[in-house]
Amino acid sequence: MLSAQPCCPALTERELTVEEAELTAAMFKALGDPVRLRLFSKVASHPDSEACVCDIANVGVSQPTVSHHLKKLKEAGLLLSERRGTWVYYRVEPSVLAAMGHLLTPTQAPAKAAC
Repeated sequence: MLSAQPCCPALTERELTVEEAELTAAMFKALGDPVRLRLFSKVASHPDSEACVCDIANVGVSQPTVSHHLKKLKEAGLLLSERRGTWVYYRVEPSVLAAMGHLLTPTQAPAKAAC
């Protein structure tokens, strides 16, 4: 599993290292699938900050496919899970949204383009 710790500077701060680019690409690649993005969104927006797989599985694909996509999100370091009885509960890895937001936040106001 990849770590979602805020590893990377804002894209406008400096060039990413190979390792930073690989980590970041894995996170965004996992979210590049519409079903995965919907599942991630369902977990992230759930009122309790975690969601039972039974509450988020309705994304238009079969249960085995949901499980596959959730596994990919976990492998990318985006989700954490915990089994409770027969159900699995998912929550967003605590630092992932901050890390992704930081990466995309400009460090300074962009320069105005000359006409």
